[in-house]
Amino acid sequence: MPAFQRWRAARPFWGGLLLTLGGAEILVTQKASLKVVMHIGMQGLAGYLLPALMLICGLLILFNPTQRLFYSISGVLLSLGTWLTSNLGGFFVGLLLGVVGSCLAFGWLPDQEPRRRRSWWRRGRTPATPHSA
Repeated sequence: MPAFQRWRAARPFWGGLLLTLGGAEILVTQKASLKVVMHIGMQGLAGYLLPALMLICGLLILFNPTQRLFYSISGVLLSLGTWLTSNLGGFFVGLLLGVVGSCLAFGWLPDQEPRRRRSWWRRGRTPATPHSA
């Protein structure tokens, strides 16, 4: 198994990646020159602070997976907070990426074995059940 796959399997990779992408997308939409931009707080500070914290939470989930529960709950709350402070959560895209990524990170189990491929599903066969009557 290559080194990156081992590293990825030992942490909630997709959850952290989606949360990081959501924060980055919201930060990018803050620079949009549209009249829809909503600023709350001191010169729109909250509009930049929440997505930056989302980005940091996503990176911390990737590089410190032992604290994933705290970071994922914080990520959901920060993502939902961007609805008011950051162009409706980056025009819904960053908001959805952040919420889905945080939920994936929250639900990740470190002790679970990787799933085996279901080759019987592709061939149209049914698996042998141990409790067939």
